[in-house]
Amino acid sequence: MNEVIKAIKERRSVRKYKPDLLQDEVLDEIIDAGLYAASGKNHQAARIIVITDKQLRDELSDLNRRIGGWAQGFDPFYGAQTVLLVIAEKAWPTHVYDGSLVMGELMLAASSLGVGSCWIHRAKEELETEEGKRLLERVGLAPDEWVGIGHCILGYPESEIPQAPPRGENRVSYIR
Repeated sequence: MNEVIKAIKERRSVRKYKPDLLQDEVLDEIIDAGLYAASGKNHQAARIIVITDKQLRDELSDLNRRIGGWAQGFDPFYGAQTVLLVIAEKAWPTHVYDGSLVMGELMLAASSLGVGSCWIHRAKEELETEEGKRLLERVGLAPDEWVGIGHCILGYPESEIPQAPPRGENRVSYIR
């Protein structure tokens, strides 16, 4: 089977991670793959904010938890120590699609390297808060120009990756 198709079929979301940080070379390779995602008119409207600082990661996790309505102590990042916050230019017409493609490429690249990943929502809502706006300003971006697409959490899986469940039926229609 083609290696790309194999990676697509074997990738699963991981929700339990070892406490180890990713090696820099592995993290850089995943990020680089995400930057090659297709984008409308090759505008490359999406950016990646890499968060490995534990304090900032924990603050972002807590903000995400509060937005999601979970109880104190729940970690919506499931123990992953690396968070790739994907954002995109609000004004660009295909920003949501462009950022979503980056998320997909990041997760596929991670899987191909034996790294677990999961798409965590609520990035948009986070960046609409004062805390989120300060995060964007911290990396030199104007908060009113960017929108959160998602968090790609990364880490070494604590257990074996499960097999994909069977695909649902009647999901393709042909017009020939």
